[in-house]
Amino acid sequence: MKAVRFHEYGDPDVLSYEDVEQPVPGAGEVRIRVAATSFNSVDGNIRGGFMQGPIPVVLPHTPGLDVAGTVDALGEGVDGIAVGDQVVGFLPMDKPGAAAQYVIAPSEILAAAPKSVPLADAAALPLVSLTAYQALFDHAKLTAGQRVLINGAGGAVGGYAVQLAKNAGAYVIATAGPRSSQQVKTAGADEIIDHTTAEVTEKVTEPVDVVLNLAPIDPAQLAALPALIRPGGVLVNTTVWMPAPSDEQRGVRGIDLFVRSDADQLSRLVALIDSGELRVDVAQRVPLAELPAVHARAATGELHGKAVIVAPAA
Repeated sequence: MKAVRFHEYGDPDVLSYEDVEQPVPGAGEVRIRVAATSFNSVDGNIRGGFMQGPIPVVLPHTPGLDVAGTVDALGEGVDGIAVGDQVVGFLPMDKPGAAAQYVIAPSEILAAAPKSVPLADAAALPLVSLTAYQALFDHAKLTAGQRVLINGAGGAVGGYAVQLAKNAGAYVIATAGPRSSQQVKTAGADEIIDHTTAEVTEKVTEPVDVVLNLAPIDPAQLAALPALIRPGGVLVNTTVWMPAPSDEQRGVRGIDLFVRSDADQLSRLVALIDSGELRVDVAQRVPLAELPAVHARAATGELHGKAVIVAPAA
């Protein structure tokens, strides 16, 4: 089969499009004929060698944490999934990924793919939507009527976070630049702050219950965010190289989010897509052979929106 792999850590040019052996599922695993994967910023960090501690991959490594595709072989002891099922999943971060024509997945991480979007586009869903869901509901315990500030709402996680928070009945304040402000407005934000022209701390004049920080901001800017949160509120931070600040005197908690695979939550998100309550945004669809160029654009800051990486037909 065709796959993109890197044999050493480094810049995007370590990625190569090559022929590899088709994998065989073990006990509790399935093999998926990949329709698509997607690019996530963590893919670049793993390839660059910056995540060797928390995510120890074996070289050569195939990237691609998201998968959408069709089950084509079952390992021993797999129940509830059949050959021919269309599925989505967030793959184990330390195992071979879905930048290939076939990938192995533990059966318990998979959810039925949404029926209302093309199968390949569903690869844009798992990691980023689970990040948004877990930040808002597992950690921040967001409820209707609360005020939430989503800092960095213009990215892929932010798009889902705005939609999910709005669906939950929250009042949503979002920061976004000029390029993504319309998209954030369409997602349902009640207020939009242009972070390129104003400091968020000056624009948020009433306390919020929750801050979700998705942006790689200056440490001083991150440290200023708890002051916007009412006593007893929470700041959830996804830029884990900068620990989440807190304010113990006022009972404001800071939580660093490490996203986890969760098939039940993913099924819930798929149901929201199929009911029309959640929209999947795909900025571009790129053939698998061109994945190295996607990594290169991401490394120079030129990759905007969610890129879906489409596998060649088997």
